[in-house]
Amino acid sequence: MGTPGFAVEPLKQLLEDNQKILAIITAPDKPAGRGKKISESEVKTFAKDLNIKILQPTNLKSPDFISELKSLNADLFVVVAFRMLPKEVWQIPKFGTINLHASLLPDYRGAAPINHAILNGDTETGLTTFFINEEIDTGNIIFQTKCEILESDNAGTLHDKLMNLGGKLLVKTVNSIANGTAKSIEQDSLKTDKLRQAPKLNKEFCKLDFNNSAEELHNKVRALSPYPAAWFELTNTENTIKVFETSYEINKHNLEIGKIISDNKNEIKIAVKDGFLLIHELQMSGKKRMKTKDFLNGYKF
Repeated sequence: MGTPGFAVEPLKQLLEDNQKILAIITAPDKPAGRGKKISESEVKTFAKDLNIKILQPTNLKSPDFISELKSLNADLFVVVAFRMLPKEVWQIPKFGTINLHASLLPDYRGAAPINHAILNGDTETGLTTFFINEEIDTGNIIFQTKCEILESDNAGTLHDKLMNLGGKLLVKTVNSIANGTAKSIEQDSLKTDKLRQAPKLNKEFCKLDFNNSAEELHNKVRALSPYPAAWFELTNTENTIKVFETSYEINKHNLEIGKIISDNKNEIKIAVKDGFLLIHELQMSGKKRMKTKDFLNGYKF
């Protein structure tokens, strides 16, 4: 059970490990973009040529859907980046339902663990496989693996690293359940005082506040690049600028917070509370994403 690209690589690795996939459950097709063209989930796009049953329920509690799941006689349900499952679903298989989550649980429970780890300036994250229960991301942990967060990482690069590691961890987990060696521990036994949540991102959350420190702003850009992207509005205009790549300088100044400096054709600096945020790649509303130098060839602040 999965929908976005993050679920494709684990599915691929399970197939390469000769696991028998009885069915793939993914989100229904939906219109997307300006033309409202019907869009399929990345999991469905990958799975269409596999000759495996594909189910796209709109209601996970539907008696027909529950009946179809039971008729599969699956030993195990595997969930990667899907919706919250009702108990009627996750309790069906005799070996239970497992989930792959992109953090070292119990830290960063929620929908956006990759983004929040970078946002907080963490230098390490990881993955967890666990048995699903009634509450989100709280079930007993089976395996975990760690992953370094480099200073050069953004949400996109870290996503891809974790996606590949996740496939390996999932294969290990499924095999351990199959051969009876899987053990699990309660998350309560791992709790610390520093547990952080990873709630879903929204547009307002992604807005840059230049009253924050230069490092905090830089990490926010990394955490939201390439998608959904950090952004700010140009004063007295209707233009919004998305920001994809930055660096920063710690430097005392007397400039107004948020002042944009572009004295040459190569650089955009924004005055923040303890220095400057340097923008290297951006996109103005209605325009293409581009490097700062190219942007300044056609635009003057």
